Amino acid sequence: MDFKHLQTPLSDDGVLSLEAGDNVYINGIIYTARDAAHKKLIELMENGEELPLDLTGQVIYYVGPTPPKPGQVIGSAGPTTSGRMDAYTPQMLAAGMKGCIGKGSRNQAVKDALKKYQVVYFAAVGGAGALLSQRITKFEVVAYPELGPEAIHLLEVKNFPVTVVNDAQGRDLYEIGANKYKRV
Repeated sequence: MDFKHLQTPLSDDGVLSLEAGDNVYINGIIYTARDAAHKKLIELMENGEELPLDLTGQVIYYVGPTPPKPGQVIGSAGPTTSGRMDAYTPQMLAAGMKGCIGKGSRNQAVKDALKKYQVVYFAAVGGAGALLSQRITKFEVVAYPELGPEAIHLLEVKNFPVTVVNDAQGRDLYEIGANKYKRV
């Protein structure tokens, strides 16, 4: 299996070079955020307040990592269902985010926003949180520590494996796969 390599923060050229179905290794810094953190970020945006991180070119991983055991950087770090962030995603993309990682499909409003803002949606393998955590070399809280595992964390990753589900041209891997088996 061939993998493309991307360095964060993501560039427009890097995002536009990807197609639905591409396997990618991400290297650099990514951030975690789930429902509660997204809600807080959107509230800040709507009030014209400064965000605790610059979203420009960033990748957000939908994960609530478990605490590390002694000798580990991080505990299990598997993806959560991306649809839970769909209500917030278009505004996050408008603020400069260039990639998101989760599992499952996205609604049409998110797919339209991914294309409009030239952003890519990646899937990480669900159920493989312990294996994915081995690709994380740094783990620290950036904002909202009171949210526990739903706080915003900085993760430094090395060869973090993901697959492009929705590319910036509007293609959807799940639809492509289903269409291969449709009866005509």
